[in-house]
Amino acid sequence: MPDAPSPHRPVSLSADSSALEVRLAARHGDYTGHTSGVASAHVQVNLAILPAALAGDFRRFCELNPVPCPLLAVSEPGSPALPALGLDLDVRTDVPRYHLWRHGERVAEVSDLRDCWRDDLVTFALGCSFSFEHALLAAGIPLRHVSEGRNVAMYRTNIPTRAVGVFAGPTVVSMRPLKAADAIRAVQITARTPQVHGAPIHIGDPRLIGINDIGNPDYGDAVAIHDDELPVFWACGVTPQAAIVAARPEFCITHAPGYMLVTDKLNSELR
Repeated sequence: MPDAPSPHRPVSLSADSSALEVRLAARHGDYTGHTSGVASAHVQVNLAILPAALAGDFRRFCELNPVPCPLLAVSEPGSPALPALGLDLDVRTDVPRYHLWRHGERVAEVSDLRDCWRDDLVTFALGCSFSFEHALLAAGIPLRHVSEGRNVAMYRTNIPTRAVGVFAGPTVVSMRPLKAADAIRAVQITARTPQVHGAPIHIGDPRLIGINDIGNPDYGDAVAIHDDELPVFWACGVTPQAAIVAARPEFCITHAPGYMLVTDKLNSELR
């Protein structure tokens, strides 16, 4: 087990970093960056943390919308642990950035949840497209946001989710520009990992799915799309955040888009 980083000493993480190194760096405030391209062999997850009174409906929402909301683990009420995803793992501290929500409004961005943690909170861990990026890169498919050190571009669409109780809203997608031949290979590769969104849900004209300004993502960073490239869109685990905004719970927590929990589970285990 690696030593814990010294408090507040910035560290540099890479694709070869271990999952525990990333979590410890976040836990001690030594890493605050996005996790795209970091510990790339490991499964990264989106988080939605809700009061137990809403957990049943939210779980059913994920089950009915498995492509944007692939559920990988659920905690016990009040527990910050997800033992199926890592033994030395604390959802209160191990993500570089969290968003706090009250009644559907984002009220704060924090790096530690211990001061606001409650005994009735249930954590949902959902698959993330960062997990399949490792397979795309291994196949020689270039990903511009990774090479440029940017967060992936994410957009709200006009594709509805299936509503459950108070949870509803649009599907959110992540976009990667690819040449046509690479797009075909990317479909084949990501179709093998339905636990982390699977194959793309749209390729080509973004206006057909309600995206009118591809240069202005709703979350993440814009990247250039060259003349010989197509925008390729995968369902994204930020979708639950759109549902939470619509549900307006009195309190909940999510990861900041692009700032994931890195787990001990390997991407190779998902295929």
